[in-house]
Amino acid sequence: MKTQSFRKAEKITSKTGYRNIYERGSRRSSRFFTTITCGNRAGIRRLGITVTKKTGNAVRRNRLKRLIREFFRRNKNLFPADHDVVIMAKKNIPPLSYRETAEELTELLLRKTGK
Repeated sequence: MKTQSFRKAEKITSKTGYRNIYERGSRRSSRFFTTITCGNRAGIRRLGITVTKKTGNAVRRNRLKRLIREFFRRNKNLFPADHDVVIMAKKNIPPLSYRETAEELTELLLRKTGK
């Protein structure tokens, strides 16, 4: 069951960490999300989430972040090992269910890794 946890070591927390990923990472976009993927030296997969105020009020932003974290927790095998992935929600995104979020991110990540 430990594989389905979301540990602190799997989070991108620093401003410089995000900045490095934005500068050096490769981007892929879908209808609702953009992912930026960059290799790391930590040897683990890490997740960062960016949801701007243009997405909606705090309730909508927090729900979207919870959905993305839950997707990461359940589908770690889709994320490339020893890489940092930042998932950015696009502005004016409609309210999504978990199923819609999972389908969109699965398609985006599989296209990204070439599987």
